[in-house]
Amino acid sequence: MPTFSTYDGTELAYHLLGDSPGDAPIVCVPGGPMQASAYLGDLGGLATHCPLIQLDLRGTGDSAIPADPTSYRCDRQVGDVEALRRHLGLESLNLLAHSGGTNLAVQYAARHPEHVAKLALISPSAFGVGLTITGEQRLAAARLRADEPWFPTAYAALQEIVAGNFAPDHWQAIAPLSHGRWDDAAQAMEAAGATQKNDEAAGIYGSDDAFTPEATRTALAAFPHPVLVLAGRTDVGVPAPVATEYAALFPHSTLTIQPASGHFPWLDDPRSFTTTVSAFFA
Repeated sequence: MPTFSTYDGTELAYHLLGDSPGDAPIVCVPGGPMQASAYLGDLGGLATHCPLIQLDLRGTGDSAIPADPTSYRCDRQVGDVEALRRHLGLESLNLLAHSGGTNLAVQYAARHPEHVAKLALISPSAFGVGLTITGEQRLAAARLRADEPWFPTAYAALQEIVAGNFAPDHWQAIAPLSHGRWDDAAQAMEAAGATQKNDEAAGIYGSDDAFTPEATRTALAAFPHPVLVLAGRTDVGVPAPVATEYAALFPHSTLTIQPASGHFPWLDDPRSFTTTVSAFFA
């Protein structure tokens, strides 16, 4: 397991998957926020098409806990991605980020556009760019799963959350809505997530002024490189209309809404996911 020292001396780890000599690697930034990169797996087999470098963000997975907890802020971790780029000796990165990790990826792209060759944003979080997700947009995405046996319980819990009732039982009840299939693999991912996430770090990640949406959107409007925004059609976390708005922030973007998929599209339909993403980075 390779490691490197970042800007403040914290030792960070990353994991290498795939073996395609000569192919440019894809650097992967996990979500959570602040979840170990292990949940990404091999991204549905993407590692067979191109090598993956999966970063464990500070305080997660095999990376060290920083001396300064405020460095968990999203904007402070931009320096970690840049330190990784320098460690790898790459002039520019093929960068892929998922969910909460997209907030970090777009801040990196905004600050260092010359060091990003291509940017893939999977199930992107709207927080860092200031997009609004309405309760009805989430409920409409959920209703696409109305034929599922677990739907009545999950939908009732989502209605409570949309109304402002954030009881832990409600969050547990809506877990199936994050997946295109609520099967053994999806349930195993949910169970593992409870042990892979740094809750303290997650609470700091978006705190204070970690996000500057207006400045970020301005920078992204001038981003000169190709961008892929990929979201699942049934994802209540990033409803398709919001993913469409997100893609429109970039001048050179491609939007893919993957059918029958939720927040983890590589798990729901690996073939479609790997075909789309590998073609984008080719």
